[in-house]
Amino acid sequence: MYIRTATLEDLEPITAVEAACFPPTEAAPRESFQRRLTSFPGHFWLLWDGDTLVSFVNGMVTQEPDLRDEMYEKADLHDETGPWQMIFGVTTLPAYRHRGCAAQLLNRVIDDARTQGRKGLVLTCKEHMLHYYAKFGFVNEGLSQSSHGKAVWHQMRITL
Repeated sequence: MYIRTATLEDLEPITAVEAACFPPTEAAPRESFQRRLTSFPGHFWLLWDGDTLVSFVNGMVTQEPDLRDEMYEKADLHDETGPWQMIFGVTTLPAYRHRGCAAQLLNRVIDDARTQGRKGLVLTCKEHMLHYYAKFGFVNEGLSQSSHGKAVWHQMRITL
């Protein structure tokens, strides 16, 4: 297995993995990924098992300290000089879960954010995932303002 950042050529496998992992109300559509890949491909980390994309993490960089729903769709809000790395999704194919795939990617994303001089990373997650992200140093800041997919989200942050 190996990790690399994305290119626009990865659009189809990214979209397929997303659709396999999230319900339609939460999954990002192809067009959204296309905008993201055009605006911030270096902030898409992909884990491959040979020719199979098995997991990915993506998100923009911004001056804003909190993740807002608008960021998911407006890739032009990306600001490469921003201090905060947002994480829109940690996505792993069901057959590859519980094998450390997401952990490999998250550790890489955190290391890259540190190397890039970011202030920290922010993500939102459902309550049952709080303990998982806490293992990486994310701190629960309480309920997010997000209504993405009509779910209840908690905002978590690592300050580097």
